[in-house]
Amino acid sequence: MSLKASELILNKDGSIYHLGLLPEELANTIITVGDPARVSSISKHFDSIELKKQKREFNTHTGIYKGKRITVMSTGMGTDNIDIAITELDALVNIDLKAKKIKDKLTSLDIIRIGTTGSVRKEIPVDSFIVSELALGFDGLMHYYKDDSFLKKEIAAAFVEQTNWSDKKAYPYVVEGSKKLIEKLSSDKTVKGFTGTNVGFYGPQARILRADVPDHEMNDKIANFIYKGHEITNLEMETSGIYGMSKILGHHAVSMNLVLANRATGEFAENAKAMMDELIIYCLNRIAY
Repeated sequence: MSLKASELILNKDGSIYHLGLLPEELANTIITVGDPARVSSISKHFDSIELKKQKREFNTHTGIYKGKRITVMSTGMGTDNIDIAITELDALVNIDLKAKKIKDKLTSLDIIRIGTTGSVRKEIPVDSFIVSELALGFDGLMHYYKDDSFLKKEIAAAFVEQTNWSDKKAYPYVVEGSKKLIEKLSSDKTVKGFTGTNVGFYGPQARILRADVPDHEMNDKIANFIYKGHEITNLEMETSGIYGMSKILGHHAVSMNLVLANRATGEFAENAKAMMDELIIYCLNRIAY
């Protein structure tokens, strides 16, 4: 049965609707970043670049690094964009776009997020590299999909209880990253993490400028949460969506986080650009190895 044109939306050139990509333009190893400008900060290290395309916030470069074909793509900020990005990346490899039919043989992509984050623990200082083993989603995205078999429901329930989580907010969910990619990207330069994914940068992370928040202690509650040795290490805005959508669609995903801010100490990185360049090179070398 063919997919409806209203569900699988294509551009006039046959490319997938939001990303503007054709299947042959995508590598099976994909680096995602939030900032469209960061794409060129990664692809400048490639030995060759075969593709540069941009549509909306989705800036995409595909090229070769040390013999490895890699696509780098920006998603913009937030799990709403991640829902679009991962779904359309999957469609590019697992749906015959011309016939509008799901392929019999499915492809599993490797998806590596390279992004910035804020630590909630004093012992994880700025400039640290965190590899997210688990993600705790405050965004609610996974509740819109049927398959929840992979969710760590007992951890989410313990979080709700310990933090007195408001029922006005989306119910949290917990999902694991790819063990294969976590092992590949981990070393003595990295810290294993349990990453909280927020729905925004200010109020949802208890940053107060002029708009107040109902619970001034929320970040402390998050930092104090512990369940069977699991403690939250950092906050950002995409990881839970990447992990959840990848699990549903059968892809491997890992989130690599540069700590720019330590919310526990109030510190902010002094040389963020240089440290991001260091994380980029580190990830590229681990991917190509």
